[in-house]
Amino acid sequence: MTDPATTGRSVGGPEFGTEFRARFADLVAWRRDVRRFRTDPVPDDVLRDCLALARLSPSVGNSQPWRFVRVSRPERRAAVAASFSRCNEAAAGAYDDERAAAYRRLKLAGLREAPVHLAVFCDEATASGHGLGRATMPEMLRYSVVTAVHTLWLAARSHGLGVGWVSILCPEEVTDALDVPPSWRLVAYLCVGYPAEEHADPELVRHGWQAREADGGLLER
Repeated sequence: MTDPATTGRSVGGPEFGTEFRARFADLVAWRRDVRRFRTDPVPDDVLRDCLALARLSPSVGNSQPWRFVRVSRPERRAAVAASFSRCNEAAAGAYDDERAAAYRRLKLAGLREAPVHLAVFCDEATASGHGLGRATMPEMLRYSVVTAVHTLWLAARSHGLGVGWVSILCPEEVTDALDVPPSWRLVAYLCVGYPAEEHADPELVRHGWQAREADGGLLER
């Protein structure tokens, strides 16, 4: 009998061999937070394929609480960009002079260049899943949305796209600007497009903000 541990194949499941695992490692390593985009449009079928894979992500109680909103109207994009500008200036002011200067040199969003903006919400009033698994940890709904964001990120990279997660925003301002149901909570605002540059290392490492930390290992208890 073939050993699944050496073949990468589970009994009755698909086969994922050594070559696939190496390519998957490349995909994970090249999943970068992109802030510098080309303005070329993203084909609709590619975006739909990425979203379809994102919707296969795990979710607590199979609740599937993710809600994707494509932000296309200029006035709504402008409202998001204005929120970013206010929050970004406030964030810079929280650092001392030297670190604030370094902060201001960073490019922290591609809101003006990215052809696609996606706001990703968690529907905290969803009846799907019947509450399973979240009575003691209601935050699991939002964690489920994060898994969808990460799957989307990897799917986009597999098509040569880049994704930038913009967190320097006021969630309430974005929610108001996009006129979504009151039970939806913003989890991620994503810029999507083809990268203007390709780098294997994170931008914040490359520009001296924060180095990669050494692997802390696995704790045993």
